[in-house]
Amino acid sequence: MTNYLERGIKELVEEFISSGKPCPSKQTISERRAGYLSSTVLAGSSPEMADEFVDELDGIQVKVYKPSDKIDLPITIYFHGGCFISGGFETHEAQLRQLAHLSETIVICIKYRLAPEHAYPSAHDDVFQAALGIKEHGHKYGGDTEHVFFVGDSAGAQLALATALRLKNKKLWLPEKQVLIYPMVDPFGASDSYQKNGTDFIITAQMLLSGFQLYVGESERLVSETELNLLARKDFQGLPPTLIITAEYDPLRDEGEQLYRLLLSQGVDAYCERYLGVIHGFYQLSGVSESARRCIRNIANAIKN
Repeated sequence: MTNYLERGIKELVEEFISSGKPCPSKQTISERRAGYLSSTVLAGSSPEMADEFVDELDGIQVKVYKPSDKIDLPITIYFHGGCFISGGFETHEAQLRQLAHLSETIVICIKYRLAPEHAYPSAHDDVFQAALGIKEHGHKYGGDTEHVFFVGDSAGAQLALATALRLKNKKLWLPEKQVLIYPMVDPFGASDSYQKNGTDFIITAQMLLSGFQLYVGESERLVSETELNLLARKDFQGLPPTLIITAEYDPLRDEGEQLYRLLLSQGVDAYCERYLGVIHGFYQLSGVSESARRCIRNIANAIKN
């Protein structure tokens, strides 16, 4: 089962299996959040920034990572993952710094409200409002607001895509490019990869689907709200070039690749990279995964080029 996993990932998965594959339903929300935070010891190097600070835009906290003192750097808006229930500046600190350093952009991460304390559409409203604020005020950080990129992982990739769709449909502005890292876009877990990869690879199907359930509350809304059920959308045409990252042993692999095909079929300039031998969340495991280090370099190059 683990023979084809990258070495550092293999050790983590074997430890998870030998510990009895802990079930998220038996953990409190606080325990799940603490567990996510504790995983940052595997995040790898954390480059020094010329400046980093927390600011507030329209009542929403953002954290700004400036890799240099140059002015008019492009801006990367980052939408963090965490199944809608966890995550924030602390869980993604190393990756945010790495991305700023490698892409030579000002990275601005949004701290949105989390479930279950705050139900849908709280997170979607927060990131949309923050994106508007960053576009309007990003120049005060030394950023070039004519060159804005979106990057998000997991639930954050869902939020990034939903934000781009809101912007498009309101005829406002669009990011120059977006990068969606193992996007969490199927609230029903209907794909083959959910079945094949849903129990043994640390981030389980139950863990992912419970994020949607805790955020939405009523399962009927997962069908009716197309902002949540993004695979049902038919209005992708006009979105910017989109890079989708998937992982071989991720429950979300198939839906990410289905999204890629949907984007192409609706005229979006999309491309997809599947990373072999890795699992959901590998992007944040640069300390043990060469694929993670390669992935963040590729994302930075996609932004720069």
